[in-house]
Amino acid sequence: MDLQHLTKIAIKAALAAGKVIQKAMNQEVIVEKKEGGDSYGSQVVTAVDLACEKIIFSHLKPTCTAFDIALLSEETEDDESRFQKDYFWCIDPMDGTLAFINKYPGFSVSIALVAKDGTPHIGVVYDPSKDHLYYAIKGKGAFKNGEKWEVTATNDYLTYATDKKLDDTPKQAQIKEIIQHKMNTLKIQELKEISGSGAILNAILVAENAPAIFLKLPKKEKGGGSIWDFAATACIFQELNLKATDFNGDSLNLNNKKSTFMNDQGVFYSSLTKGLKY
Repeated sequence: MDLQHLTKIAIKAALAAGKVIQKAMNQEVIVEKKEGGDSYGSQVVTAVDLACEKIIFSHLKPTCTAFDIALLSEETEDDESRFQKDYFWCIDPMDGTLAFINKYPGFSVSIALVAKDGTPHIGVVYDPSKDHLYYAIKGKGAFKNGEKWEVTATNDYLTYATDKKLDDTPKQAQIKEIIQHKMNTLKIQELKEISGSGAILNAILVAENAPAIFLKLPKKEKGGGSIWDFAATACIFQELNLKATDFNGDSLNLNNKKSTFMNDQGVFYSSLTKGLKY
């Protein structure tokens, strides 16, 4: 599999979708409902989401034929071909739709190439609000705006990245206990919270604001994000030598046969890795 070639195509697809989003950022948004998880954010869709998916498909579908790659995308029903093919594209045409609707810059485009065993091989994320492009190739490193990306932890506080403000989050006591434990371990006194972004940019914020964490507690209800919310950033974190795991510290199951939802696993992203300068 020519990962360099496929990465170039994925980048073109992400940038093209980003242009669609940028044109619509200041326009009125018509919101529709779809089947999703238990959160409102997972149940909303706009014409922009669908337009982004269409343009991404126009770039990626030829590679599916040429390289025998399956396809999994948020706005298209899962045909389960990802269980038969050696690789599948994993696409979130616009993560953070709720942020987009509310005119908050927490949305992004995400494209990943994942092996049948759930290992991410390519991760591409484009932030249309900042015009920032992030990508990684398995074994080749991570890049930000075309430059090799390395994380340094220079803050003397811990950053908590989250979609909802901590005080509005279910099981906040448990989350606060986890945060306090990390602060004690790092001997840090101050906490800063960044809220409002989708899962993909929350992961990027963790890498850009080290030391930082982003997490989703395991739960019974459908939700907690889906495979497409984490596949690209899992690849990027893998190449940054940062932690992107399920809540128990095991590898994220990015090709779960039971469901695309991640609620039973939970997720934990952190830039607390040894070797960083605190």
